[in-house]
Amino acid sequence: MGVTVAIDGPAAAGKGTISRAVAARFGFAHLDTGALYRAVGVKGGDPVAAARCLTPEDLARDDLRTLEAGQAASRVAVIPEVRQALLEFQRSFARRAGGAVLDGRDIGTVICPEAEVKLFVTASAEVRAHRRWLEVGGDQARVLAEVRERDARDMGRADAPLRPAEDAVVLDTSEMSVDEAVAKAVAVIAQKMRETA
Repeated sequence: MGVTVAIDGPAAAGKGTISRAVAARFGFAHLDTGALYRAVGVKGGDPVAAARCLTPEDLARDDLRTLEAGQAASRVAVIPEVRQALLEFQRSFARRAGGAVLDGRDIGTVICPEAEVKLFVTASAEVRAHRRWLEVGGDQARVLAEVRERDARDMGRADAPLRPAEDAVVLDTSEMSVDEAVAKAVAVIAQKMRETA
């Protein structure tokens, strides 16, 4: 059985970048669970049906990183039946041999509460909005408003709200470079792995 690393946090905090880097560093498989919700959101139609029949092609769409896809993901993620439909897929991925890194919003609290390592990656709304704006462009004030709107929806939903797990290490990347954030995450993971070995 491999190590499971759960990395949660709000939009544009750096969790995806950190997750990909630490997965590569430790040789673990990586799953961006937000892509599952983005794919369900952009697929359209009945979100529950879309969640139950996701395909690899759905996850390979080139429009999953848009602001619209992020908003769609946040809207379908509040539907308990959508979350349930995607739960087993995520849990199965997390327990694969060789280890896995999953990033999302409820990995350490709901999907994998038994994960050996839990990180909660965050940054100020302003910093996250600026990062998202650099990624997608558009009106910077609108991007900040959408980041705040999404935070409120993700943190306020009744089912699996965004919050750090009680035993998560909080990593605030507001003042960190990508390299610094990755190095800090690698150090935390390496230490946790030594403790649980």
